[in-house]
Parts: sequence; structure tokens; C-alpha cells
Amino acid sequence: MTQEIQSFTERNAVLIKVMAISFLTLMLLIPMSMIRSLVMERQTRQMEATTEISSKWGFEQRLVGPILTIPFVTYDLDKDSKRVNIARHRAYFLPESLKIIGTMNPEVKKRGIFQVALYTTNLKVEGFFKSPQINISDKNFEINWQDAFLTIGISDLRGIKEDIKFKWNSDEMICEPGVRIENMIESGVTINKTLQSDSSIKEYQFSFNLSLNGSKRLSFVPIGKETGVTLNSSWTNPSFDGSFLPEDSKITSDGFKANWKVLELNRNFPQKWIDSSFKIEDSTFGVSLLLPGETYQLTERSMKYAILFIALTFTVFFFVEIMRKLKVHPIQYVLVGFSLCLFYLLLLSLSEQIGFGLAYLIASAGIVIMIASYSRGIFKSNRLTIILISILILLYGFLYILLQLQDFALLMGSIGLFVILASVMYLSRKIDWYAIGGTAKNTNE
Repeated sequence: MTQEIQSFTERNAVLIKVMAISFLTLMLLIPMSMIRSLVMERQTRQMEATTEISSKWGFEQRLVGPILTIPFVTYDLDKDSKRVNIARHRAYFLPESLKIIGTMNPEVKKRGIFQVALYTTNLKVEGFFKSPQINISDKNFEINWQDAFLTIGISDLRGIKEDIKFKWNSDEMICEPGVRIENMIESGVTINKTLQSDSSIKEYQFSFNLSLNGSKRLSFVPIGKETGVTLNSSWTNPSFDGSFLPEDSKITSDGFKANWKVLELNRNFPQKWIDSSFKIEDSTFGVSLLLPGETYQLTERSMKYAILFIALTFTVFFFVEIMRKLKVHPIQYVLVGFSLCLFYLLLLSLSEQIGFGLAYLIASAGIVIMIASYSRGIFKSNRLTIILISILILLYGFLYILLQLQDFALLMGSIGLFVILASVMYLSRKIDWYAIGGTAKNTNE
């Protein structure tokens, strides 16, 4: 019975070895998952640092408005009870034109090893309203022109740096903190304005300057019948996001300039309405300030290729076993696999201190040297060691290129896998797997 088991093992030595290597490869995903959890933990700590800094400086800023609101009441007489039933309503009006011109002055603040992109923005806002007309089918109504007010939505009032001087035609109005239309705008300022029912006034011009502190993102809601926004900044890594992209934009080594133009027909709410509420902030657009080479994002992306690195390195060792009739112990496979996992831990810890690019170079160089030194003692051959070093250098170089090519990462990765598989098939095409038995010589004894 023992001889039969030994004979079976010898006949199927290659298959057993492949199964063992496959099992070890899968087992190495456990430490990789632990490192991935560490990356997520560090990301969480970065978010906490971002929140802490932003809470003192200003969170993401979103500008909405101005929106003109005019209260009115309707009433009717109940003949049976001889009582007057009063219903209160609000009419909302949006500007015919809204133009915003602004600059963003960015800076990077640190909390320990974590960085946060902050900015100060100076915005010049102007436009006009048509003289508001309230069309009511009810015969008994009264418009409270004296209770009219304007609302400017500002998502984080702590970021306001200077008083807002709101001009309405020739009048300069006072802004009060807080909003009265919470169903549409959660935070902002209110301007009380007594209007006249004088039909001779065709339009109302408005303008104001706004100086804001904010972090990471600045956005706008296109409430004008035609909304135009122009932004300039010295930030070189912007991300234009939201419901609308810029009509034209230019990004250079000196910063960016972007122009948006949004029409009433491009959004899903009207220019005026009564009582209803709309999710006007669903049409938000703007720009985010990205920190170049987000450490944790790049590290997490690189970890997606860990199984490829482990499998290919093990494949090299396996082919050396087959072609040179060596025996590599499973413990040696495990140690090499742990070395490959250690690369990602080194990459994470170093990139927090010296940046992703330099950290990648140091971590990959250290791992290649360590594996090469170890494999030299296993292979007993400088030529085979150099081949392994070359393969590892190509792999790490290819991975770095993939991380930089965000838009073409899938294409390049697919082509790379095709080339790798084709190479393995080509090199193994003449191997007679059935002829390989338990004749390999153990050089480690």
C-alpha cells in the first residue's frame, strides 16, 4: 500500500506541486487582505484629519441664489359659518441672468502626515430679475409685497470672510444669517426687501461680492435662466464634476481656467413657481481640488495586482524546478510570497512620508534585492537569478505605468496579461509534463 502511494506521488509529482503552489498563493491573500484593511484604516484617519481642519476653515462650499420669494394669501368666505378661511402661500422667482466670476486661491494644510486641499475664493455675482408677476386664479388674494425677501444659499456660513454687500438696483441691502425656505436651501443668508407693485419697473438688477473659505470643492447651482460661471485658479490638478462640465477649460502648469454656461432648459426646475419645492441642488456643478497622487487610492489600486505578482513569481520558481531539476521547498515559496506582500506595506508606510513615486521606487528596489539575494541561494545560478530580477523589474515597472494611466489602465492591463500568458505558453510548449516524475535532484539537502 505504501509503495502504491509512493508510486502515485511520483507519477503525479507535478500536479501535486502545482496544487500546493496554488494553495499557497490563495493563502497569501490573507495577509494581503490585512494590509488592505490597514489602507482603509489610514484612509479613515485621513478623512478625520480632513474633517478636523475643514471644521475650522470651512467645508465644501456650494452657492445657490439669489432666489426671490414673495408671500401672499388667499381667502374665501364660508357662508354657513360666516368665517373667512385664509391660506398662506409663497411665490418663488429665479433671476433671468446670473453671472459669476471668481478666483480660487488654494493652499495645502497638514495635520500630522495628512494633507487637505483648502482654498479662499473671491466671487463677483451679478444678474437681474424681471418684475415679478403672480398669476392667481383665486379672485380673493392679497400679495404681501412688503414681506418679500431674497435668499442666497451658502453651504457653510463659517467660511464667510467679509460682510456681504448686496446691491438691489441702487439700494444696498443688509444680509441676515439663516434661511426661510428650508425645504430647498438648508443654509445661507436672507435679504429683506420691500417691493412695490409698480408695473413700470421692468427689472431689478442685483450684484454682490462674496469671499469664502472652503475645502476640496466649490460648486454652484444654475438658477439663472442663463447661468454663466468663470473660475480661475493656480491649482494644477482640478476635477470638474457635477451635472455639467465646463463649456471650455484650460489646465496648465500655472493652474486652470474654466467657463460654464447652463440654460434653463438644461435643468429640471422652472423659473418661477408657487408653493412647490424642487431639488434644485441636484443640478450642482463645480470643481474639486485633487491632491496629486492620492497615496491611499494608488496603494489600493496597486494591491489589485498582488495575485498576479505572486502567481508569476511562483511560476518562475516552478519552471526553474522543472527545467533545472531542482526542488524548492514550500516554506521557500511562502517566504518569497511574504516578501511580495511586504512590498505593499512598505509602499503604504513610505508614501505617507515621502510621496508615492519615491516610495514606490524604494519599496520595489528593496523587495527585488531581497528576493534576488534569497533566490541566488536556491538556484545556485547567477543567470537564473538575473532572469528573476529582470522579470520582477518589468512587473514593478509595468504596475507603476498602469497606476499612472488611469484612463487606459484596463486596456494596458489586458494587453499585459495577454503578453504574460503568451510568454508562459511559449516557454513551456516543449515540456513533456507526463515525462516529469520524481527524478528531480534536491540541491537544498
